[in-house]
Amino acid sequence: MRKTIQILLAILILVISYFTYQSVMEPIRFKQEKKYRYSKVIQRLKDIRKAELAYKEVNRVFTGSFDTLINFVKYDSMPIVRAVGRIPDELVDSITEEEAVKRGIIIRDTIRVSVLDSIFPDNYKIDSIRFVPCAEPNVEFKLGSGIVVTGSKVKVKVFKASALNFEILQGLDKQSIINLNDLAKFPGLKVGSLEEANNNAGNWE
Repeated sequence: MRKTIQILLAILILVISYFTYQSVMEPIRFKQEKKYRYSKVIQRLKDIRKAELAYKEVNRVFTGSFDTLINFVKYDSMPIVRAVGRIPDELVDSITEEEAVKRGIIIRDTIRVSVLDSIFPDNYKIDSIRFVPCAEPNVEFKLGSGIVVTGSKVKVKVFKASALNFEILQGLDKQSIINLNDLAKFPGLKVGSLEEANNNAGNWE
């Protein structure tokens, strides 16, 4: 009888130890996985911003459509100004490039280059730019564009791409996600804004 009780107590201690360990490790694992997923999502948001800025450079506006943005990056081109010629060594310290252009020493030539090749690395999967990394399949960022009027009555073209925490962190501890949402001004990650001109900043910056 005593041996049976000792075995049961040993099992109970192991069970309690296991659950104690899990309760300690759960927030640690959550923080590690959150950091990993956030890094992936932030990089994707930076890529969206890069594509949007290229789109605006060519079209003078941002777009709120991933179909339009992806098609632009895949198939369109953008102007690049290159300098042809060089300032002679004896004049390097005495004239600027602008003065060299005026004198005809340097000629500026505008060429058009592929958007995809110019702003992204080789083999970049542009079709995936719309999807939230680490989320369930086919979960897309929310993308919008518009115009805001500043306090000085200046109209500024803006865009915003965003993903909520429950999309980024799905599958992790629900209470931790709820607590994170309660603490955050915006419960997720975003770049740009449709409410203010924030210079296309991300809320992690």
